[in-house]
Parts: sequence; C-alpha cells; structure tokens
Amino acid sequence: MTHVEFDYERSEHPLDVVERLAFINDWAFDRAEDDEMSISVAGVWAEYHIAFTWIEDVEAVHVACAFDLKVPERRKAELLQLVSLINEQLWVGHFDLWSAQNVVMFRHALLLSGGAEPTRSQCESMLRTALEACERHYQAFQFVLWAGKSAREALESVLFETEGEA
Repeated sequence: MTHVEFDYERSEHPLDVVERLAFINDWAFDRAEDDEMSISVAGVWAEYHIAFTWIEDVEAVHVACAFDLKVPERRKAELLQLVSLINEQLWVGHFDLWSAQNVVMFRHALLLSGGAEPTRSQCESMLRTALEACERHYQAFQFVLWAGKSAREALESVLFETEGEA
C-alpha cells in the first residue's frame, strides 16, 4: 500500500472550537499550547480534569477525562477487571488505567480526516460522553477501591436503575 500525504488547509485550529465551548460555559480552562487544552468541570461525584489534544498525524481531537482516584497496588487487578467490564458496555470511548500516574481516565477521539472541521455539536458530544461515562461509573471505581467489592458487584450496583417514585 502506497502512503500518500495530503495537506489540507483548515479555517481554524480544531481546539479553537473547544476553547469557545469552555468560554461560553464559563468553565476554567488552560490552553498553554496550540495543540493542548485542559478544562475543569464539576460533576456530582468529582471534579473532572479534561484534556483535549489535537493529534496532527492522525487528524484527531483526543479527549481524556480523569478524576482524582489513585489506585493502590493491592486493588489494581480488580480495578482492571472493572475497567474491562465497563468497556464491554460502552459504545463510544473507553476507560484506561493510566499507569504513569496510576489514575483512571476515560478516553475518546474524534477523527477529522481529509481536513474535516469539528463542529460545536461534535465537541459538546465528546465532552458530554466523557462526563456521563465518568459520572455513571465513578461509584463503581470507589466500591472496588475503598469498599473491597468485586468488579462485577461494583458494576451491578451502579447499573441498577430505579423506576417510579417512593
């Protein structure tokens, strides 16, 4: 297969869209470099640290959403089992254990091949998907790490949905 390189001209940097989104929502953000940006968003369970990165080589906007949850070595295997079980349920994105800092994070990417421009709606969707996945599963991670639950027990407890009102 022959590798052909195309040089597409974009009307703006893909992270400019994300920066406007953060500004409109009055979220704390930092864009120290053109290709990297971080946003802090308060959720119900935690403060989420979201990093957006433009990866030129693959023409993708990458999002990584982490929360303050250090993984002790003694619970690492069970937590990895939980990550695997959660990822089986997800249609978009995935959880990882970032081994450098021993931190759990949700990751996803938006491919913009051929010079495609990201829309505000796409960036909002990426952010919403990351936050919803973290909010939905945060307690399962807590149950495994601090309550000593098995991965399956922890996941079942957060997937349980009540109907009606008491």
